[in-house]
Amino acid sequence: MNSCSEQTLEALTTQMLRDLPSYANRASQRARRLSRSSDVYSYVLLAGRPEFQPLPLNPEGYTTDRQKSATTGVEQVFFTTLERQYINQKAVELQEFHWLLLTKTKNGWRLVMMFTQTDSYPVQQPASPPRDSSNGNIAQGIKTWLRDCQAGSVRTGAIGLK
Repeated sequence: MNSCSEQTLEALTTQMLRDLPSYANRASQRARRLSRSSDVYSYVLLAGRPEFQPLPLNPEGYTTDRQKSATTGVEQVFFTTLERQYINQKAVELQEFHWLLLTKTKNGWRLVMMFTQTDSYPVQQPASPPRDSSNGNIAQGIKTWLRDCQAGSVRTGAIGLK
């Protein structure tokens, strides 16, 4: 079993968020080469502020008992990213709020689903409604990072992981 499979959700997330900007930006570059339908692209500058308090995933209602949430096999992580877009040669910064749903399988952690809300930075207008971002650049970066982590090609020593 490799070290990524053995990590707690908190340790894995801390490590992943450290690397996420570069993984998401590479996913964005790959998408840009495949489809030139848009001239506006985001560049992820920072990812962080993970929160692990789950929201209810079942109709039985809200529970603060993390063990009960974990019995569904789905773990929840909330985090933010700061992104920059260039529109008409002007830099525009956006803050995105992500709700990431992960599950641990015998082959390691896997992304189940992700939702995202976008807000201007600094805040100037209300945030967008949540949207399914499971196939967006951030999610693609997470999927690639998880794959690389399982393959043992992610550096783990920088934050004290074994």
